[in-house]
Formats: sequence, C-alpha cells, structure tokens
Amino acid sequence: MHEGNSRKQSVAQSFAAVAPALQKSGPYVFLISFLCVFYVSNATLLLSHYDLGWHLAAGDLIRHEANIPYQDPWAFTLGDKRWYNLSWLWDVVASLLYQRAGLVGLVCLVVTCGAIIVGYLTSACLGSGASPIATCVAVFAACILYPAYETAPNIYLAASPNVATMLFCVAFYRQCLRRTRLLLLPLMMVFWVNLHGGFVLGFPIIAVFGCVALLERDWRNAKAFTLAGIGCLAATFINPLGWHIYEGVTATLGHFVQANISEWLPYYRNIEIPGSIPGLVYVLVFVALELSRGAVNGARLEPRILSWIFLGLGLYQFRYMSFFFIFSTIPLALHLDRLLARWPAPPQVQGALWAAAIIGACALPITAMRVQPALDLPDMLSERDAGYLRAHLSHARVLNHWNTGGLLIFRTQGEVPVFVDGRAATAYPDELLRDYFKLVRWKIDESDWDAVLEKYHIDAVLWVKGHDELRRFLVEKRHWKEDYTGAYESVYVRPDATPQSEGRDQQSRGSTGKG
Repeated sequence: MHEGNSRKQSVAQSFAAVAPALQKSGPYVFLISFLCVFYVSNATLLLSHYDLGWHLAAGDLIRHEANIPYQDPWAFTLGDKRWYNLSWLWDVVASLLYQRAGLVGLVCLVVTCGAIIVGYLTSACLGSGASPIATCVAVFAACILYPAYETAPNIYLAASPNVATMLFCVAFYRQCLRRTRLLLLPLMMVFWVNLHGGFVLGFPIIAVFGCVALLERDWRNAKAFTLAGIGCLAATFINPLGWHIYEGVTATLGHFVQANISEWLPYYRNIEIPGSIPGLVYVLVFVALELSRGAVNGARLEPRILSWIFLGLGLYQFRYMSFFFIFSTIPLALHLDRLLARWPAPPQVQGALWAAAIIGACALPITAMRVQPALDLPDMLSERDAGYLRAHLSHARVLNHWNTGGLLIFRTQGEVPVFVDGRAATAYPDELLRDYFKLVRWKIDESDWDAVLEKYHIDAVLWVKGHDELRRFLVEKRHWKEDYTGAYESVYVRPDATPQSEGRDQQSRGSTGKG
C-alpha cells in the first residue's frame, strides 16, 4: 500500500512539473496543427508557382555538373548575358527532395517552413506580453493571409525560393526582438543569401531595430545591431557569385520588367473578390486600432514601424503585403489583448487549446491522404504537350509564353530551347525582354509581332489557347498552321519551318537573333 501511494505521489509530482510547460505550449500546438491542416489542404496551390519547373531543372543541372553554371543552357535568346542564379541552394535542395520523395517531399518542405514561421510568430506575440487567446487570433489570421492563396500563382508560402525569404525574415525579426545572440544573424545570412535574392530584406529589419535603439539611447544594443548588420553584409559575399550577387539583385529590384509582372504591381491590381476581402478587413482593423489605440497598446516601437513600412510598400507593390501581415501580428495581438481584457479568459482555455490541437493533429494525415492524388506540377504545360514539342519541335526556335517557360525547361531539359521564362533580367538581355513584352498585350500589334518573328527567326509559337486574336493573325493573315492544341496552350508553326533541323540550332544557340 505504501509503495502504491509513493508511486501515485511520484506521478502527481511529475505531472505537476510538466503541467506549466504543457500550458505554455497550448497556443503553439493549436496554431501549428490547424494551420498545417490549412496549408496541406492547399497542397495543389503550393505547387502552382510557374517558376518551379526551372528551379527543379537548375537543381538537377547543378547536382549533375557539380558546379553552378554562369550561362543559361536552355534558351536560344540569351546572347552573352550572364545568368545570376540567386537561389541555387534552394534549387539543389528542391531537386534532391523531388528525386527522393517526389512532389510530396516538396509539400512537406513548404509545410514545415510554414510551421516554423507559426512557431516564431507565436513566440514573438507571447514574449511581447499578449495573452494566449489574443496571440492565437492574431497569428492565425496573419498566417492564413500572408500566403495570399487567393492570388495564385503569386503566393508566398509555396514550393518556391520565396519561402526561404519568408522564413528568414521571421527568424531575423524574432532574434532582433530578443536582443540577444545577435551575432547569429550573420550565420543565418550565409544560408539566406544562397537560398533567395530576398536576403536584402534582412537589412531593413536590423536597421529599424538599430535606429530605435539609438532613439532610446540604448548604446549597447545600438552597437550590437550595428555589428550584426556589418556581419550580415560580410556574410552576403559568401556565395558562388561573390559581389556579383548584388548585380543579380538589381536585375530584379527596380527593373522595368516589374511593370509587367503582377506581384510587383500595386495591391489594388491584385485584389480578387471575394478572396481578398479578409485581407482588406485585416488591414482596416489594424489601421483603425493603430490610429485610435496605438499609443497605449504597449507594443514596442519596432514592430509598429515595420508594420507601417511594409503596409505602405505592400500597397505600392503587392508582394510586400505578405510581410505586413507577418510584422503586424504583435501590434494586433496586443490591441486584441486590451479589447479582450474586459472578458477574462476562463482557466480552462489551455485545455481547450490542447483538445483542439489534438483534433487538428488527427485531421492532418486525413487531409494529406485526400489531397495527395491531386498533386501535380502546374498544368499550364502538361507532359502530353511536352511530348508533342519534343517529337515535332526539337531544337526549333519556339516563341513561348512567359508562364510556360519554366515548365518547358523542366519537361524538355533544353531539347526544346526556350525564348523566355520567369528568370527575367537575371538570365535574359534587356533588349529581348523589351521585345517580348510588346507581344503580351491582348490586342495584337501586327508590326511588333512581325518584327519579333523575323528578328529571332521563330519557327513556332507556343501561346495561350484562348488568345483568338493571335490565332486570327497567325493563321488567317500570316498563313501559319495551328498544329497542336492542348488544355491551355496552342502551337502555331511557320509554313516554311524545318523545326527538327539540328543544324539551325547549332548555328543559332547563343545568338540573340540579330542579323
């Protein structure tokens, strides 16, 4: 009897020791389980980025050749343009995962990154003093909204190097909030600079925290942030491109090509009704609370400054709105905390969070099994389409639509050279890009089309099937043949083309098509 009582007391003491930890972890397990279910349920969207194809092909190429190519091996329009592959490490990781685990492996990678982001944001909100309920509401809302699934394929938690920038932005943000071990930031930067060109966003985060430390005359932390910033700058040169990494970044930021890519356009140009309504409501609630209660909500200055900066940037260029949702979680959680203070949370709230988390954890594998059969690369260019192109237009000069370029590279591995793809100015000459963007208007300018077809000696055009005006121009006016029609694309062939002639390809590869 005495031994049994001792055992019961030991169990009770063990439970009492772990109970506080279990209570603290309630918001984490609740948010991570339910948001992972949300991400997995959108698994087909996670694979919908049009650039995924060339990223996988680049990873295969780097692994096969054991070096990073400095010129594009797949296009016939590159001239002497250097290729700045700013995401080579992500490409290698994605290629390896795809080889070993297929598309499921890529989905698991993205969902894992999403779960880590959820954990970081939850920690940041709780560490700032927000209650578990307010934290759950703010983080859940932000993590539902920042991926922007309603505007696919322009999404920011997907099988794309963008996911690395989202993850490292949150990691930098959380580390700066802690104001400890800031020298970890340069170590993170070594990985970030090799994963995605968005590494430059780490510097404004550090700068905001450093400037606030100066305003507060916190010389110790101001010095620490300055040293961390210098360390991060030095770390950016630890990459295969060296200082040329910044040439690659400037080939994207501020380049004229942004005016033709929807994620770089203003927020209002990317609004989808009804999909964008929750995001608009979130923005309005944040602005209203900040303007009415911002001075008394207790939030540190840095999260509020970053929130307003990226709200402004997001209204100017859509892709930055995702960062606004991330940075605004702390101010919003603290605003909600003050509003909910009138209705104290019942003591059973932690138990309820755990119960809900268990339900979410049970739903996760069921959701994964349901979506797995539908996993596939974007169907803009199917394997059947690629089979036709390989059989009939191998080594031909094909003028392809921008959105099919990455998939064309992946499915044909250069057997059908591409005209252009989503790498834009990091791989293609400005002259080529200017010529291409003259063609993407819905209303056909016949002189522009004639000039491009002649200048680049085009044998075939791979274009959106629904573009009826282009069909009339090529088939009825220029007597081309619509030789193939897929689910989304049509192929138009020049009457006198000899697309399978390898001799033309050998003469033309590496030429911009002049003369």
